[in-house]
Amino acid sequence: MYLGKETSGNGLNKYACACVMAATIISAIFGYITGVMAGALLFIKEELEISDMQVQLVAGILNVCALPACMVAGRTSDYIGRRYTIILSAVIFFIGSILMGYGPSFPILMVGRCTAGFGVGFALIIAPIYSAEISSPSYRGFLTSLPDVSLNVGFLLGYVSNYFLGKLSLRLGWRIMLAIPSIPSFGLVILMLKLVESPRWLVMQGRLGDARKVLMLISNSKEEAEQRLKEIKVAVGIDEKCDQNIVHVPQKTRSGGGALQEMFCKPSKPVKKILIAAIGVHVFQQICGIEGILLYSPRIFEKIGISEKSTLLLATVGIGISQSLFTFLSSFLLDKIGRRILLLVSSGGVVVSWLGLSVCSAILENSQDEEPLWAITLVIIAIYILVAFVAIGIGPVTWVYSSEIFPLRLRAQGLGICVAVNRVTNVAVVSSFISIFKTITLGGTFFSLVGINVLAWWFYYSFLPETKGRSLEDMETIFGEDSKEEVQMKIQCNHA
Repeated sequence: MYLGKETSGNGLNKYACACVMAATIISAIFGYITGVMAGALLFIKEELEISDMQVQLVAGILNVCALPACMVAGRTSDYIGRRYTIILSAVIFFIGSILMGYGPSFPILMVGRCTAGFGVGFALIIAPIYSAEISSPSYRGFLTSLPDVSLNVGFLLGYVSNYFLGKLSLRLGWRIMLAIPSIPSFGLVILMLKLVESPRWLVMQGRLGDARKVLMLISNSKEEAEQRLKEIKVAVGIDEKCDQNIVHVPQKTRSGGGALQEMFCKPSKPVKKILIAAIGVHVFQQICGIEGILLYSPRIFEKIGISEKSTLLLATVGIGISQSLFTFLSSFLLDKIGRRILLLVSSGGVVVSWLGLSVCSAILENSQDEEPLWAITLVIIAIYILVAFVAIGIGPVTWVYSSEIFPLRLRAQGLGICVAVNRVTNVAVVSSFISIFKTITLGGTFFSLVGINVLAWWFYYSFLPETKGRSLEDMETIFGEDSKEEVQMKIQCNHA
């Protein structure tokens, strides 16, 4: 049933924006924990005298422990609420940071890192869900992209922490680096206790009175709040005319039970399309190749002929600046240009960037004499442009799109599945990137990524309808609509 667009009032609601910005602190903590470990490992290896295998174990265990957390985070948020799930994630980060900062031995450090990994799994799910459910359609793209912006800020703060705290004593420096997230984690617990719960979760619990109060705070007018409440009630299965403060909602709906069965056993046509679209954007976000660039950029720069360490570090800093700048820019474009167009432009730009990289890399690898400076310069510029194209579309839109298209009853657990797929694909890409370019050369690897991203562009064009400005409760209608090709086929069948 199409209920139209929600009224957006006069502009961005300040209280809704404050709620989302508070929730995105959890994403910044995740970004910091990931980024700071790159530098901290240098000092950990020296003091604790651990092997290279143990170094890789400390670095990789975060995503391994995030996987089971991803699978339970959705159900947890359906059961205890979005707000308390954010608080739970903050508590987990707090414990993990204290353990890592204490770190008297390798086993204790691993326990702390594993604990933080569980916090990552919860953070990846709950920040975009809470942001999407608090936001109005007119500003949902901007607000739901803030977790990704916050994550990139966290990365940069991690690198800054490496630089300044690395000057302290060996015993103290890395421990302070790893303990710092305990401060914002504790602050976030206090902050979230004072902010509101998602109105959509409250309606799922039958708490219409509480949901109405929240909607009055995060809407710009009483009319907008009532319209949003009406649409949410219909989505949950409550009579839109019902005005009781507490309504009985079946336990299965309140706790998210049966969501996995509905998605995978006998999904309806819209749910099937939604699942394909959501999982697809997460898979293509990872296999587009950007993780290989971000993680192994020093080795790539070294491979093309840059040997001086200071130049390597300076080139890598440029990648971080490009990523942060264009991710921030994307947050303002999502609600103006739209998700689908940004993805298509981003994906097309990535194809051209990889093509340029593959040609220049092939020239450098086949150069008989000294590597030509112009080709090295073009590779660096092409990498910056590649990172910019990913950051303005594929990166943030993946999280915005997948967090908004699932119906309310499936949203938390559906996104949990997507994030689990995202993490598994991430591990596969990161663990194989070096082996691949050693086997088929750097130019060959880049050229193969051209083909993968052409496929991604086709997927975005064929399977992703535009969601800009549409109500969360209207997503099943959008994905239930027949495509132009399906309509033509039906007309031809009818004529036959």
